[in-house]
Amino acid sequence: MERGNDGMNRLAIAALGILCCFAVARPASATGRAECASVRSRILARQVAYCAILPPSYDADATRRYPVLYFLHGLGENEQILIASGGLSLIEEMWEHKELGEFLIVTPAADSSFYINSRDGRTRYEDFMVQEFLPFIEKRYRMRAGRASRGISGVSMGGYGALHLAFRHPGLFVAVAAHSAALIEKLPANTGDDPGIGRILERPFGTPPDPAFWDRESPITIARTANLSGLAIYFDCGAQDDLGLDAGNRALDRVLTARHIAHEFHLYPGGHNWDYFAEHLPASLEFESRAMGVGGASPQ
Repeated sequence: MERGNDGMNRLAIAALGILCCFAVARPASATGRAECASVRSRILARQVAYCAILPPSYDADATRRYPVLYFLHGLGENEQILIASGGLSLIEEMWEHKELGEFLIVTPAADSSFYINSRDGRTRYEDFMVQEFLPFIEKRYRMRAGRASRGISGVSMGGYGALHLAFRHPGLFVAVAAHSAALIEKLPANTGDDPGIGRILERPFGTPPDPAFWDRESPITIARTANLSGLAIYFDCGAQDDLGLDAGNRALDRVLTARHIAHEFHLYPGGHNWDYFAEHLPASLEFESRAMGVGGASPQ
């Protein structure tokens, strides 16, 4: 039986802030480099930090243009998620072994925004991403133009954000991937009774969190009507996800399956932690690499 009841949903929401990331024990290879900076956002009225992982040939070939993968961090993390967690070493190793084509990977800082325009209209993070951040990055770096060279991915809250943005703006992305996306099919009506839940969700979803707004913004809801033709979709979740997010991921799988929308969904053994993400991150990177047309290992 799926863990979709109010009690489990409350536990999932309350625990979303506890995303523990552990370093991945992989040898580093000097095959790429990371560049961290910030961009001034008029929409958010502040500087927004970001990190860009540049592929091995980026500095050596000044004429070459590249696809880009926007990688979104989870709650409690920031733009340095791949650098601080050991993900950069994993990516460099994949490049070294020719398991990935070459593309940039860019992570913006998003605080606890869930990558949406907040209910109160004060934090328009979705507008920032679409109207400011993507154009800035694709002017700042040598990017290939167009949807076919743009992917989006993320973990936990970032998985929610990746699915939300790709489903709302399918004309912008050729592929979307998510690990343990923070999907909850139905927000419990009494979340305002729990101050912990309120603190986590109040900025993007209202104080107390508004169930109707949650439903409207949910990737599960958007997937019921969005035109997702041509969008490559991958997502996975741990069958023992500590937050019970496997139920929401199953729900998204059911919606896409019912609409006959091609997608790749996996439930793997594991919980909600960086050990799980690191184990399955290569699969989503290869998926994005293939979708952007720059190679990658063949699916098993």
